[in-house]
Amino acid sequence: MKEAKQMLFDWEAGKPDVIELWKTMNSWVYAGFDVTYKNIGADFNKTYYESDTYLLGKDIVQQGLDKKVFYRKGDNSIWIDLTAEGLDEKIVQRSDGTSVYITQDIGLALQKHEQFKIDRSIYVIGNEQNYHMKVLKLICQKLGMPNADNIYHLSYGMVELTSGKMKSREGTVVDADDIVDEMVSTSQQLTEELGKVKDFTDDELKTLYNTIGLGAMKFYLLRVDPKKTMVFNPAESIDFHGFTGPFVQYTYARINSILRKQMTNAQRPEDDPMTNDLLKLEKEVLVIAEQYASAIDQACAEHNPSVIANYVFHLAKTFNSFYSEHSVANAETESKKQLRLRISGLTSNILKSGMGLLGIAVPERM
Repeated sequence: MKEAKQMLFDWEAGKPDVIELWKTMNSWVYAGFDVTYKNIGADFNKTYYESDTYLLGKDIVQQGLDKKVFYRKGDNSIWIDLTAEGLDEKIVQRSDGTSVYITQDIGLALQKHEQFKIDRSIYVIGNEQNYHMKVLKLICQKLGMPNADNIYHLSYGMVELTSGKMKSREGTVVDADDIVDEMVSTSQQLTEELGKVKDFTDDELKTLYNTIGLGAMKFYLLRVDPKKTMVFNPAESIDFHGFTGPFVQYTYARINSILRKQMTNAQRPEDDPMTNDLLKLEKEVLVIAEQYASAIDQACAEHNPSVIANYVFHLAKTFNSFYSEHSVANAETESKKQLRLRISGLTSNILKSGMGLLGIAVPERM
């Protein structure tokens, strides 16, 4: 522990051999991050590094001392007393002058505001950091920092795992790359069992397995309110018949198959098919489709992507009920056929858009 503390002190002091070791180790970490983020389709507009924010944080700590917001203890460490607000005393700088996490976060809060003049700063951090975020916001407010009142902690619940090979040897932590590999492998196994992809090329199959596997994982995680703790069940997440990403993906691919077969020879009737009397299930699909914009508004207002996940599943499920009852290709009249093709096209567009908002791709064929 003493050696670790000394290394931190030497790092902040800019000792060359410590800085070189730090850069080398960081390069390994960031290279690994790049691979993982690329695999799951995640990217970032801006990346902040603690090494770039801690000095600004220490400057703000000094300003806080001058303003009597912070106080110095006998061992030279710097603290803030938040007991009047129902919290505890919090250290903001160690006795040897080195920074702590909160020091860096204070610097980052100011840096983000100065660079982007943001109206709201949303921190997407697990609920284990609820206390830390309360302290950060309160410190920023006491310091009179701009935008301090608009710091918002989007606290999310932890993801627990079922027993089985998805667990690591420690039984508590799973590597993201291992999860992705497992999901893609399971996708391949289930797809091959269904035996409907014999005309796919090897490259098309590779893309399909990846699309289904990642879609299953993302959808299963995003369908739950982010504030809630959940259990991730890999087998359940990839079920083609449940409340899952593959179910929505399959519905999209199914609709596209209908459209490919029917739209080439489709003829627009003289009368507008949308003026025809709607059957119950035709109307249900259209009513749900009309609610898409409202679902997006709700998801934004609540910072809750599960609203979108639940919406697209509901739309897909309703469309499947409609399609099982009413033929598109063999509709009662040409006017009805055109109406149902329009309903199918509208549903297809919304499913693709909604899944896209969740960061999930939908395959044209399955």
